[in-house]
Amino acid sequence: MITHLHQIDLARRWKLSPRTLERWRWLGQGPQHVKVGGRVIYRLEDVEAFEANNLRTSTSTAGLR
Repeated sequence: MITHLHQIDLARRWKLSPRTLERWRWLGQGPQHVKVGGRVIYRLEDVEAFEANNLRTSTSTAGLR
């Protein structure tokens, strides 16, 4: 059972550049993350919560937080 995603895994899941995730972290956006030994990991529960909190019914509603 997967409980954590590395930056590359999350970038693939969302079809984003890993640099986008880095920028989001720098800006304080995106899902919560954990830094362990210089590596950034994302708990799957935080990723799923972020996805749920960003559900939209139209393209005119607010974007990322």
